[in-house]
Amino acid sequence: MNVKASTFFLKEQQAQIRSAIKEAEEATSGEIRVHIETSLTGNTLDRAAWIFKRIGMHETENRNGVLFYLAVRNKQFAVIGDKGINAVVPEDFWDNIKNLLQEHFSSDKFTEGLVEGILLAGQQLRDHFPRLKDDINELPDEISFDDPEKT
Repeated sequence: MNVKASTFFLKEQQAQIRSAIKEAEEATSGEIRVHIETSLTGNTLDRAAWIFKRIGMHETENRNGVLFYLAVRNKQFAVIGDKGINAVVPEDFWDNIKNLLQEHFSSDKFTEGLVEGILLAGQQLRDHFPRLKDDINELPDEISFDDPEKT
């Protein structure tokens, strides 16, 4: 498979994902990011945690960031949250999002899965971290990508 992270989603699909992030963050101080890599070696959760830190998601004021991580050639993904959100969401919360994504991804509905997963995460963030009057968007809503030097 000769796919690259930066071209896995069409521009229109990327716009849908960014729109879902904006909508999910509208009523919360929480932050949601999507990171897509062409491929990974090693453990998916470990890599997602490393990316989480690399892109500064652990630096939000309330430690309430959520990362959606995809490695497209490996067909692997992870959804992880910072300690602020992990302390308050139900125990099965991440499994519910993971199952929702898996259901969509197994039918090659990657955009739909991400949009629904992002909005579901946004509901939990809104319930536990409502947006305050002086809230600022601490992290960019743009999708981040890692492509290899050679494909």
